[in-house]
Amino acid sequence: MRVKSKPIAENRRARYEYAIEETFEAGIALVGTEVKSLRQGQANIAESYASVEGGEVFLVNANIPIYEPASQFNHKPKRPRKLLLKHKEISKLMGAVQRKGRTIVPLKLYFNNRGLAKILLGIGIGKKLVDKRQTQKTRDWNKQKARLMKERG
Repeated sequence: MRVKSKPIAENRRARYEYAIEETFEAGIALVGTEVKSLRQGQANIAESYASVEGGEVFLVNANIPIYEPASQFNHKPKRPRKLLLKHKEISKLMGAVQRKGRTIVPLKLYFNNRGLAKILLGIGIGKKLVDKRQTQKTRDWNKQKARLMKERG
């Protein structure tokens, strides 16, 4: 899945905390002032998660700050937002969360080519401390390897 546009918000900690098995692209049901705030590049999905309630998926605890020029017509910054997914995808997410004990983690919030707000969700398994150390070692080695290759030629 290729995201050409620059992400509005990215959960960089998610890939460190969770081993991501599968990703889904979902639309978000937003109010006008939320879209204006996102266009300014203001959002935070670091502490957010997605939950399945009654056959629908909601993004919980995502912070989209208020849009100042809208004054009284503003939205609540941390309200739960409905995610727009196909029924097949929702049932897949429900099965993963209920049966396998996985977590639905938001990875990236961005505008697609048509200008619609999208969120990239991942089904993640929580990593143990040993796995996190291994991930860090692998990243460090790849950086070091890139430096060595750049020096040699």
